[in-house]
Amino acid sequence: MNRNIRIIRIAAATVIAGAALLVVIHYRVGLAKWVLAGSVERSSDVHAAHTTAPAEKQILYYYDAMSPEHHYDKPGKSPDGMDLVPQYADEDAGMENMPAGTVRLSQSKQQLIGVQTTVVQREKLFRTIRAVGQLTADETKLAHVHLKVSGWIEQVYVDYVGKLVKKGEPLFTIYSPDLVATEQEYLIARRGKQNLGNSGFPEVAQGADALLRAARERLRLWDISDDQIKKLDETGEVTRTLTFYSPIDGFVLDRKAFPQTNVTPDMELYTMADLSTIWATAEIYEFEVPYVRVGQQAQMQLSYFPGKKYSGRVTYIYPTVDPQTRTIKVRLEFRNSDFELKPQMFSDVMLNIDYGNQVVVPQGAVLDSGERQTVFVALPDGYFEPREIKTGAKVDEKVIVLSGLKPGETIVSSGNFLIDSESRLSSAMSGMKH
Repeated sequence: MNRNIRIIRIAAATVIAGAALLVVIHYRVGLAKWVLAGSVERSSDVHAAHTTAPAEKQILYYYDAMSPEHHYDKPGKSPDGMDLVPQYADEDAGMENMPAGTVRLSQSKQQLIGVQTTVVQREKLFRTIRAVGQLTADETKLAHVHLKVSGWIEQVYVDYVGKLVKKGEPLFTIYSPDLVATEQEYLIARRGKQNLGNSGFPEVAQGADALLRAARERLRLWDISDDQIKKLDETGEVTRTLTFYSPIDGFVLDRKAFPQTNVTPDMELYTMADLSTIWATAEIYEFEVPYVRVGQQAQMQLSYFPGKKYSGRVTYIYPTVDPQTRTIKVRLEFRNSDFELKPQMFSDVMLNIDYGNQVVVPQGAVLDSGERQTVFVALPDGYFEPREIKTGAKVDEKVIVLSGLKPGETIVSSGNFLIDSESRLSSAMSGMKH
């Protein structure tokens, strides 16, 4: 009895196990069919998408962006694990006749990187160069008073620095033994001329005349004026002291003439300056020099006299550059009839530069590598061409274009750095493909 029960239980367990096994097998087969069906469905979707793409854009091949020289027939991943990129036929066709580095950006991508454009124009440009000027006396109107004989100053008429004197005004009197002796020689020669001028011997008369001329010339060489010599002729007497006069109209800048002082020819007794015109020396940067010329008009203002402008002109451009400041000195000349302008004053100098009618672009549109300057010209259908240009002076926020662009062309004014990166990548990839 017990044995029969055991057999029945074993048989039941076997049936249950078999049924369970059949259920598991059936489940797995169904699952496999479901997965396979889903896979086939997705595969058909992918295939459908792949087959419809050429209707819009014909794919020539696929390539690895890191190794564009390697081409593949179908999408997927490269041996390096990179997603393959499609190369479309219309892209190659559109780029065939484009300059090297030209890129094409969709409208959405242009908006994404913030591309802005501007039209190249021709404008009349002006600019003002501002510099600090230091006033100095006109060096061509300076006078340095020296004697050509030794002696002693007895009386001084111009006795302080800063005095304004007129040409011919007495400066001082001097006693000089050499001058007294020369006067005596002159009077003797004059009397000899009078006594021997009517001699029956021509040689004697000519000799007396020659001595008189030589004595007169010696007085002149020692800066004795014709009026003083005339007075000597009239009086016939030696003058113990002689007076020296101012050679110019001007101010006394320095004085070393004092009463009872022994003086020699190497001493500078007065330094005088005619300040009716005055110089201003300004320093400008070397890149500004090409736009400054002799004769160019300039203006000047003084801090102590705001609102008043003085008009002058450039008279000289110095030939050397200061190695520390990289500046060049420019000399300007101003009228100073009322003597408001004084040496050693500081001033604000303004040089107006007229560049004329020039082709200009915004400074931000130019990519300057140091060796060359490049802009991106916007072409139809989203193409951007890199073009090398030659630039000139920068005026405010604009730069003059000397060559490479024409008025009316459209260039990129913002976002050009990102376009430049795209252009460099495109050029590199194009070179690797070929």
